[in-house]
Amino acid sequence: MTQRKKIKLPKLIGHRGVKNLCPENTLESINKAFDLGLTYIEVDVKISKDEIPILLHDDTLDRTTNGNGLVVNFNYEDLKKLDAGEFFYNKKTDNFIPKLADVLKLCEIRNGNINIELKPNKSFEKINVRKIFELTKDIEDFEIFYSTFDINSFTEISNLFLNSNRSFLLDSFDEYSLVDYISISEKYNANICGLNIETISKEIIEKIKEKNLLVTVFSENNLSLIDAKECFNIGVDSIFIDDPTELINNYIWSIQLY
Repeated sequence: MTQRKKIKLPKLIGHRGVKNLCPENTLESINKAFDLGLTYIEVDVKISKDEIPILLHDDTLDRTTNGNGLVVNFNYEDLKKLDAGEFFYNKKTDNFIPKLADVLKLCEIRNGNINIELKPNKSFEKINVRKIFELTKDIEDFEIFYSTFDINSFTEISNLFLNSNRSFLLDSFDEYSLVDYISISEKYNANICGLNIETISKEIIEKIKEKNLLVTVFSENNLSLIDAKECFNIGVDSIFIDDPTELINNYIWSIQLY
């Protein structure tokens, strides 16, 4: 990779596409995010048994497909046959588990940018990172930033993606203190901090900003208009959003939404 390009994050990033409007981590969900005007989407990436990076959040297939069992026990050709939309619509659909390669092509076509969250595959973290590196290392037509909750994956990202935009995600300060979290971000040359909305305060954001780090915020539930305004008022750069409709329709900002 060349020298790291300065990233300019939008205010809204579509979470797993727009997971409250369409089945998460599907091409339908990603297209819907871009149709709504979002310029950045986040997806979760794991690898199949035959080491193909695919979009899926969970370790197992049970919640979001009509299959069951651990993802790493299946080759992609078998995974692609599963319905990845039936859980959402309660009827058969044409949605399938997409390969990351297909999503990258879609981003190029739709002029969209992507946050790739690397989900830990037990004992496959290094393989997962390396396979994603092979797919993305030469991309220059759109922005990518990488993120993960897994310290082993984050270490490998830092080793391979030397000049990438990257974020170490934190769900709670029970895992690391703020000082330790910032230290990890600096040690591995991260330029973005990703925090659960339950952990943030104006004081915490200010301490992170002192280190010239960007701040993104995620939540288990879709953020309301009030929550979004508060996030931006205390200095948050971007929020991950499951359904951006209310914010797009009702938030009169002097700053660009996406």
